[in-house]
Amino acid sequence: MYRLATLSTLLICALVLAFSNTGCVRKTEFDAQTAALEQNKTDLAQCKAELEEASRNAERLVELQALLDSRTERANQDLEDLRKSLDESAALNASLRQELERMGANVDKLLQEKGALATNLESTKNRLEELRRAQAAAERRNQQMRQLVERFRKMADAGVLKVAVRRGRMVLQLPNDVLFDSGQAEVKPNGIATIKDVAAILKTIPNRQFQVAGHTDNEPIRSSAYPSNWYLSSSRAIKVVESLIASGVAPANLSASGYGEFDPIAANNSPANKAKNRRIEIIIQPNVDELLTQFSEAGL
Repeated sequence: MYRLATLSTLLICALVLAFSNTGCVRKTEFDAQTAALEQNKTDLAQCKAELEEASRNAERLVELQALLDSRTERANQDLEDLRKSLDESAALNASLRQELERMGANVDKLLQEKGALATNLESTKNRLEELRRAQAAAERRNQQMRQLVERFRKMADAGVLKVAVRRGRMVLQLPNDVLFDSGQAEVKPNGIATIKDVAAILKTIPNRQFQVAGHTDNEPIRSSAYPSNWYLSSSRAIKVVESLIASGVAPANLSASGYGEFDPIAANNSPANKAKNRRIEIIIQPNVDELLTQFSEAGL
């Protein structure tokens, strides 16, 4: 707009100067002035177009500025909403964190309790399995005992021996009257036959030790050959061992001991009870491996 005013002023000044310097104007000068005027008109039109364009651009800028302001305000509002949302999320996260910590503590406690229960359950299972194995082993031993009792039943029915269990061990009890004469340690012929029958069964029992124990009643012995019942009971046990060896029982599986009157099975208060106490016992010793397994299964 400033350029248009300047051009108009210059044009007027040129005309004034032209007419004031001379009363008449040459054609060439007139043509030149006319051409300059046309050029000024062209420039003026161009300036006007540029001014209009600039005006339109200014209006667009105002519109864009208004749009920018609106979007900025909206963005600020969105930012404020987002900030509020973040604050709420932070508060929620803090609450959730506290709840998770509380639940985590409870879970840790539950896991510890679960671990303890699992350990106890596993221990109980192991103990139950041990008891089952011990029961199975005991059942096997009982079955073996029943089989042995059955094999000795004929002799038991004949009254030449008795099968008993003492202190957890199977014991064959042979009355002294069957094996020996009173006050003697030599085995009678009928006693030799009985020992042979016993030996035939003992030889079929593998990996066992047999202890032969002599016992008497409490009557003091009256024999110069045996100073006491200890000597008599021990001598009788040794004689039975020798007879078993002669019948084929391995010597390494045998031992002899004498208890005299000090391990009675009945009170020495009657002839019948004293007769019970005068006896030879063949003790079938438990297998050491079975004992160790039994102790291990029992947790000893």
